[in-house]
Amino acid sequence: MTKQEHDALRSLIEAAKKVSMTEAQVLEQRRSFAYGNSAFENPMITKEMIKEQGEKLGL
Repeated sequence: MTKQEHDALRSLIEAAKKVSMTEAQVLEQRRSFAYGNSAFENPMITKEMIKEQGEKLGL
């Protein structure tokens, strides 16, 4: 990684630290993470299944 790329990346990381997510964004991020990890192991898992289970769990 060049110094210029390193500096650009550091700048983006610092900017990201200042971003605050809404509750809806946090929920969507959580579901996306669950789907990505679950579907990787079992391709029969759908986004809808993750959403339904999250709702059952109150998430």
